[in-house]
Amino acid sequence: MALCLSQVFNKDKTFRPRKKFEPGTQRFELYKKAQASLKSGLDLKTVVQLPPGENINDWIAVHVVDFFNRINLIYGTMSEFCTQKSCPIMSGGLKYEYRWQDDHKYKRPTKLPAPQYMCMLMEWIEMLINNEDIFPTRIGVPFPKNFQQVCTKILTRLFRVFVHVYIHHFDSIISMGAEAHVNTCYKHFYYFIREFSLIDHRELEPLKEMTERICH
Repeated sequence: MALCLSQVFNKDKTFRPRKKFEPGTQRFELYKKAQASLKSGLDLKTVVQLPPGENINDWIAVHVVDFFNRINLIYGTMSEFCTQKSCPIMSGGLKYEYRWQDDHKYKRPTKLPAPQYMCMLMEWIEMLINNEDIFPTRIGVPFPKNFQQVCTKILTRLFRVFVHVYIHHFDSIISMGAEAHVNTCYKHFYYFIREFSLIDHRELEPLKEMTERICH
């Protein structure tokens, strides 16, 4: 019997509080539509396509928040295996190293242990998606002109969580019986960012071989 994501992962271990959509809003309705498509068994390449008549920025906003919640849950569960001792640098194998920069505390790219990088990342994303000037929730309030650029940066950094988890903690994923669920989340994420060209292809290189294998 297949388990749902919440049965595999402990919701109490979510790294950051889940961002929820307000019932009755257009964003909530879009979220329900996206979730219904996911559960219907439709091909993930089809699921990510913009529904007819919907606003592309609303569609992207819904998915950015949903991916934040899902990846948050995955890393929150894996975080006990990801320590300053096991992961002194935020990396994806020997070839890829990710440095943190946020234009506030870290104004220059800075080497950080993976757990600290993840903490900074989730706090940074949470701040952005709760900012009404960037992710407006009120009807009639337009998205900023740089909205998709902001989303590209968020999704690019979330992709690095997949890179780190797959390369450094995949044994833990398997031991928890979560491989199929993490793979499904990754495929959903990958098809979405490819559908709307939201991440530079060079950023995808660390997982290129795996992606070719599981994303047909």
